[in-house]
Amino acid sequence: MNHTIVTVGLGSCGIAAGAGKTFAKIKALKEMDNLDFQLRKTSCVGMCYREPLVEIVDETGTYLYGDVDEGRAMEIIEKHLHQKDPIRDYIVQTDLFDAPENDFIKSQVKIVLRNCGYIDPESIADYEARDGYKSMKKIRDEKIGRLEVIQMILDSGLRGRGGGGFSTGMKWKLANANKSDVKYVICNADEGDPGAFMDRSVLEGDPHSVLEGMIIAAYAVEATGGVIYCRAEYPLAIKRLNIALQQAREKGYLGENVFGIEGFDFDIYIKEGAGAFVCGEETALIASVEGKRGMPRKRPPFPAQSGLWKKPTNINNVETFANVPWIILKGPKAYAAFGTEKSKGTKVFALAGKINHSGLVEVPMGMTIKEVIFKLGGGIKNDKKFKAVQLGGPSGGCIPEYLSDTIVDYDSVNATGAIMGSGGMVVMDETTCMVDVAKFFLDFTRKESCGKCTFCRMGTKRMLEILDRITNGEGKEGDIEKLEELAYQIKDNSLCGLGQTAPNPVLTTIKYFRDEYEAHINHKKCPAKVCRPLVTYTVDQEKCTGCLVCLKNCPSNAITGERKKPHLINQELCTKCGVCFSKCKFSSIVLS
Repeated sequence: MNHTIVTVGLGSCGIAAGAGKTFAKIKALKEMDNLDFQLRKTSCVGMCYREPLVEIVDETGTYLYGDVDEGRAMEIIEKHLHQKDPIRDYIVQTDLFDAPENDFIKSQVKIVLRNCGYIDPESIADYEARDGYKSMKKIRDEKIGRLEVIQMILDSGLRGRGGGGFSTGMKWKLANANKSDVKYVICNADEGDPGAFMDRSVLEGDPHSVLEGMIIAAYAVEATGGVIYCRAEYPLAIKRLNIALQQAREKGYLGENVFGIEGFDFDIYIKEGAGAFVCGEETALIASVEGKRGMPRKRPPFPAQSGLWKKPTNINNVETFANVPWIILKGPKAYAAFGTEKSKGTKVFALAGKINHSGLVEVPMGMTIKEVIFKLGGGIKNDKKFKAVQLGGPSGGCIPEYLSDTIVDYDSVNATGAIMGSGGMVVMDETTCMVDVAKFFLDFTRKESCGKCTFCRMGTKRMLEILDRITNGEGKEGDIEKLEELAYQIKDNSLCGLGQTAPNPVLTTIKYFRDEYEAHINHKKCPAKVCRPLVTYTVDQEKCTGCLVCLKNCPSNAITGERKKPHLINQELCTKCGVCFSKCKFSSIVLS
């Protein structure tokens, strides 16, 4: 009997790259040729930049093929399965020989992502085959008490991975201490940072790990109900969560007397959010679950005291819950062996921007930013110079290249002015304008402000107006100081984390790239040549061949000249659209 297994990655990234067609092609070939192999589905293994991915496991070993479109799928099936001849040029990862992405996998420590890309996320049997639900069974069989579970989480050093970095065990301890007949556990899956997709990938690839983490938390704090607050823009994650919930109920892992533990009644339902960034804040999230407008409230009381429906509520994010089963099963010491003194374990990062290996990675706390970007991320696209990295999303800050030896832990990142956040890492190169970046993130938080606080609602708008002026060539002396003044007022007087951190991108870009602000304001120039009103297009008379391509494509008729003679650009008519620059095949258009 042939034990060959062919697995296709069908996470959102794979589907977007055409993995659905690849799967259909392989399935059709299998049926047409009556091939004897098992065809399976999985989710994202983190190598988004090589999707669609197809893994073949046969009697000789494991081979991961990248960029597998329908045509390449036919080649792989013919040569690898028919002729028993793996195609080395298409293989991106294997233990059998040196492959391009071997280091991408080997350099990681996978705890949260331990099952992502390795199991069928719609199969509870696959999850259980990789130690799934053994943690809850361990708690039941060894009669581990609620306070003992909390102590294990405390001893592990696990801190909340949603951005704040608060001790998870301490949160659970506070919720446990509050005696009430009704308590809730909420999973915050409202992932709204631009460039962030960590939670989505975990929910799509390993939903049962999140459910098991929530069940353990519910046992520890004596909760009676659970909610997963997931944004509606994640339809595949929601679909797979619903399948996992039904499977868990059928197994007795949810419902009455969970895992056979007398009196432990707990179930979970999904609340779909409307995509409001502010609902990532605990009290705004709770308001949304209750059917109200997602707006934060003053704390105290904290959710552990009075949360959902005014009952004690424990809230952790997706990544935090996914860590919990591993900690219980392997022990807190095993988890604390990774990381730094104050930041234990691993951290998942979503790599995006001007980087070769965009995707998902999990690294031990303590690795440097430079190692993450160059060792795992493959360095900067097109061999450009690394300039900065935005860490922590719109609430975070820009860390410059000369601080790239900063280690990944909460305290070290905070010291730069950025924050760890949920784990979005947007990489920028020399062609990035840092003033424009600050404007982008501030525009995002301005739009996402719930409007409750005047400083957040109006302050971010005033800051954005100044940034608009600066990038339009209308900046004036004192603008930088005004931005800083407004930033600190907003931070000091906003109610929730959105307003308190909204100025971070502006403050960090001023701190590390003040010269770019000054160039925009004093010299009316954008050093990165990004801000259109501050750039000029001219023709290099020696390089221009007079091919007429730029002239014919100019939408404002700003270019004049005869065939085979150098052209000219009328600066008064030029709208600085850049069409001539992109169309010229002879590099004769100069951008300055």
